[in-house]
Amino acid sequence: MTEYKAQDYKKGQPRWCPGCGDHFFLASLHKAMAEVGVAPHEMAVISGIGCSSRLPYYVSTYAMQTIHGRAASISTGAKVANPNLTVWQVSGDGDGLAIGGNHFIHAMRRNIDINMILLNNRIYGLTKGQYSPTSPRGFVSKSSPYGTVEDPFRPAELCFGARGHFFARAVATDAQGTVDVLKAAYFHKGAAVCEILQNCVIFNNGAYDPIYTKEGRKKNAIYVKHGEKLVFGENDEFGLVQEGFGLKVVKIGEDGYTLDDVLVHDAYCEDNTLQLKLAMMDNEHGFPVALGVIRDVEAPTYDAAVNAQIEEVKAQKKYHNFMELLETNDTWEVK
Repeated sequence: MTEYKAQDYKKGQPRWCPGCGDHFFLASLHKAMAEVGVAPHEMAVISGIGCSSRLPYYVSTYAMQTIHGRAASISTGAKVANPNLTVWQVSGDGDGLAIGGNHFIHAMRRNIDINMILLNNRIYGLTKGQYSPTSPRGFVSKSSPYGTVEDPFRPAELCFGARGHFFARAVATDAQGTVDVLKAAYFHKGAAVCEILQNCVIFNNGAYDPIYTKEGRKKNAIYVKHGEKLVFGENDEFGLVQEGFGLKVVKIGEDGYTLDDVLVHDAYCEDNTLQLKLAMMDNEHGFPVALGVIRDVEAPTYDAAVNAQIEEVKAQKKYHNFMELLETNDTWEVK
């Protein structure tokens, strides 16, 4: 078996602003590609339009930058036409959730076996700082000088609402955390959504400051791992417990709460109730941001079902090529 290195997947000189989260993510993607061990010629990286969508130029795999919002459509076609191809779809929050929002939800509904990367910086960067579908209410931008009056999409909510079977989240500056979710997405058979949180240093710097450093993540994030207790904090002193139909943050050892009261994460559970609650937590409401694989449930995939159907229909036909088709019907000889 050939062993690959991150260098085997690198190409060109990335052209993003210094400090952009895209740089961090690209390095993690190269490393994840090497660790899953799929040859470069057996992979395709497909994007739409935007800063993040320049990424296909910087990988030595098959690659294609498509048109705005259509990355999921092209990725679907590539995977159905060549089921053995590993497809990485890369979109920003504008490209993926605005003009591409319809394709985003239907790719999950169909459960196509592609890895859907959503680089979420809550801003339109390439077009110079307009608010995006994930910008928070009140966000001041060039297209909302007095603050946007819209509520944002929350990618996890869209994924779960579209019957998504895999959702994971990482912070771009957390290299190992990003590599881990990318590898999990690759090994999941079906539509795998990875939300990558990153700052736009020019138009929305500081969007994720509370969790953008290792020290910040210790205080303000929780790494969820299947089968493990939902604890967090600098010394794992806090935990998540169930309170009614919701979640509650407690300090272990105080107010009668022990480690036994803390919930255990189940990423494989068909019922997504707890998974969605974890995915929707945020610092503004006193909760840690959940990072890692939040949902990972097996289900039939669209591409496998389509190709199986084709083979089934072909087996029932009397002809398998054009000449056999011609000989299937009545023939006449003209003399």
